[in-house]
Amino acid sequence: MYRRTFLTSLAALGVAAKPLFAQAAAAAPAGAAAPAAASPAAVAPAKTWPIAPQFYPTEVDVKPDLAVGSIIVVSDKFFLYHIIAPGKAMRYGVAVGRSELQFRGQATVARKVEWPSWKPTPEMVKRSPSHYARYAETGMPGGPGNPLGARAMYLYQNGHDTGIRIHGTIEPSSIGHAVSNGCLRMVNDHVMALYKVVELGTPVTVY
Repeated sequence: MYRRTFLTSLAALGVAAKPLFAQAAAAAPAGAAAPAAASPAAVAPAKTWPIAPQFYPTEVDVKPDLAVGSIIVVSDKFFLYHIIAPGKAMRYGVAVGRSELQFRGQATVARKVEWPSWKPTPEMVKRSPSHYARYAETGMPGGPGNPLGARAMYLYQNGHDTGIRIHGTIEPSSIGHAVSNGCLRMVNDHVMALYKVVELGTPVTVY
């Protein structure tokens, strides 16, 4: 039911996309001299990540009736949409859970943490003890080597932690793939930008 409703209401998602960082050139006053070209050393290079171009932050047109502030994830396309205005969304690339571990449904951002600590769930330890057993008791403190990356937003349902997070990653090349234990991974720079504007209580729908 969620999916059928979603496909009907989001028919315009991805249409008329425009890069987030595109800038229109300002027109020079009539008769003004052309500005001198900046030297190559003075132009900061655009930041790049090991991800496909479609997974860079992009402003897109969406249906105007989608709730401003809400987050919508389309798992099979590896896209997360943050609705920023009526008919407008910021689209980010994400990594999602492996097919048998993908989260579906509605949740709420109930907790936000910078440089979060991490502890594998009992299910993760059981599935892969060679990877996770050593962290089962004490976990791992937050920091650049932590698998949750720079920021995490914790998803709850009816006041209960789902165990699912929207978080950064130390493996940005995983964006665009179904590789996680269920969480939604983002490039650290991208999750930091999203974290700044997402408030507690934000509704999240994952398809």
